[in-house]
Amino acid sequence: MQAKIAYEIADIPDDFNKLDATELPYTFPESLQSELAKQLAQSPINRYPNPAKSGLQNQLRQVFTILKSAHIALGNGSDELIQFLTLLVAQPNATVLALNPSFVMYQHNAELFGLNFVSVPLNIDFTLNLAAALDAIAQHKPALIFIAYPNNPTGVPFAREDVQAIIDVATGIVVIDEAYGAFSADSFLSQAGQPEHLVVMRTLSKIGFAGLRLGYAIGSECVMRELAKILPPYNMNWLSLTAAKFALQHYDWIEEHINILLAERERLSHEISQLVGVTVYPSQANFITVKFPDVDNVFNQLKKNKILIKKLHGSHPALKQCLRLTIGTPEQNNQMLAIIKQTV
Repeated sequence: MQAKIAYEIADIPDDFNKLDATELPYTFPESLQSELAKQLAQSPINRYPNPAKSGLQNQLRQVFTILKSAHIALGNGSDELIQFLTLLVAQPNATVLALNPSFVMYQHNAELFGLNFVSVPLNIDFTLNLAAALDAIAQHKPALIFIAYPNNPTGVPFAREDVQAIIDVATGIVVIDEAYGAFSADSFLSQAGQPEHLVVMRTLSKIGFAGLRLGYAIGSECVMRELAKILPPYNMNWLSLTAAKFALQHYDWIEEHINILLAERERLSHEISQLVGVTVYPSQANFITVKFPDVDNVFNQLKKNKILIKKLHGSHPALKQCLRLTIGTPEQNNQMLAIIKQTV
């Protein structure tokens, strides 16, 4: 453990445009904020919460059309669910498999619990190398496979038939992490729990409520029953549960702002792709990954102008010269775009 490095959270001044953490740049209008405040004030915070009886699962089913046969587990963010799904398969010589580069917490948790970790390199364009993935599955027989769909930190969508091929051959649990599913043209949500070893994971963090720390996993009764045995009994809190239910009651507001970001994603991708020497990778998330000729110069110029984005360069060899740009409001995007055009 001493050799590991803690996940670093950037300390950002209040006057910065924060486009580094794939958060929604919009907040509820004052009328909804006032209504939410009233509901939060009435939350029974003197009592331990019972997430299973909170009513949130029913709202998730209604909003996202989740099968009645599928079971839902709530987590204190997707991070907690990733952790406990990994713990669920932790035994001597067990293997966790994930694609690479992808979300760093897959590997972190596998190593934390003493599991073998196998990473399958993506193709040079960040698409899925199906042959390599199938070979690795046949060789290592992983107890758990994580696939971010669309991928993070690249945003690149994988071919659905390739992901399905992995599900079909896997003998362990397959987790499709759809943290950015609200921004994607495709989803495995309707298949969660069918087959039995398929789990789909989502979060409220990317659609405007990162501060609630609320993720959810959908799967078969068999897998979710075993997961329930190791999840802490009071892992959620009343304030997050109340706020999440309120948010889903106003999903039309969320959807309206998601559509704004989708249009902005296409606009930014097109305009930046016109710059000489720049590669914009296709994205189905609320960010775009871009390769620049001089990544440090672009990053520093944006920071000098109080815009913070995510530098991927240095985190993985395949991400050399890459930045991840969270899609902001049209005004924020215009500021970022103007600086990039001046710099490249």
